Amino acid sequence: MWREVDRLHGDINMDRLSLQAEERILLGKKVKNLRKDGKLPGHVFGKGLETEHVSVDGKTFLKTFKEAGETGLIDLKIGTEKVKPVMVRGVQYDPVSGQPIHIDFYQVSLTQKVKVPVPLVLIGEQPESVHLGETIVLQTLNEVQVEALPTDLVENIEVDISSLQNIDDAITVGQLSYDRAKLTIDAGEEDIVVKLAPAVTAEMEKLLEEEAAEAAAAAAETQAGAEKAEEAAEGVETAEGGVPVEGEVQAEGEQASGETKPSGEAAEKA
Repeated sequence: MWREVDRLHGDINMDRLSLQAEERILLGKKVKNLRKDGKLPGHVFGKGLETEHVSVDGKTFLKTFKEAGETGLIDLKIGTEKVKPVMVRGVQYDPVSGQPIHIDFYQVSLTQKVKVPVPLVLIGEQPESVHLGETIVLQTLNEVQVEALPTDLVENIEVDISSLQNIDDAITVGQLSYDRAKLTIDAGEEDIVVKLAPAVTAEMEKLLEEEAAEAAAAAAETQAGAEKAEEAAEGVETAEGGVPVEGEVQAEGEQASGETKPSGEAAEKA
C-alpha cells in the first residue's frame, strides 16, 4: 500500500502497525479547532532531527496505541510521501474529561538501540497456599528498563510463577525468560521480581502486637483518668452539699462561743 518512504530511517514493514497523519500548521490555542473535528495534535521529534508538527484522527490513534503501547513501532505516514518509524513517547490527557489532547511521537533509527521501560507480566497458576489465604504472591518489580533495537522490542516480559511453592521462593531478573541476544535488561541479576511471602509477615505481626499494646495502654490511661475525675467530682459534690471541711468546723465553733483567738501583740500581753 505504501511504497514511498523516508529512506534515511528504514523501509516499510507491512507487519508493523501504521497510522495516517497530516502535516499541521495550526499551533498554540488554535489547535482546539482540530480537536473539535476529532483530530489530535502531536509532534514528531528525534535525536538530531527537526521537530515536525502533525495531527492524527483521534479514534484511529487510540485503537493503534492500544495495540502498540509505548514499546511498539508504528509506521507514521505523514501526507503521501513520508513514512517515519515512531514510538509513542507520551500522551497528554485532559484533567477533567480524561481524553487525550496531545501526542509525542519519537522517531527512531532502526539501526540504533533505544532504552524503554518494559512491563513484567505474571502468568501461571498460583500455589494452593495462596487460595487458602496462607501466602501471597508479592511482585517487587513491575517493569524493567530494556535496551534493544526498535524492531526487537517486546510488548512485555512474562514471568511464570508456577514454580513458587514454598515461602520465600523467588524469581530473580537472572531467571527471566527473554532473548538475551536481542534484549539487555538494566537491572541486577539477583534483583527479585516476585516472591512467595506469608500472608502476615513477622514484621506485620510485630507491628500488630505493638499497636495492640499501645491501644491497651491508652485504654488503661483513659480508665485511670476517668477514675480520678470521678473522685474529684465526688469531692466537689461533698463540699457543695453543705458538709463542712475541717477549717470551716473550727471557724463555726469560734463564732458560736463568741471568742476570737488573739493575735500579734495582744496575744503576748494576754
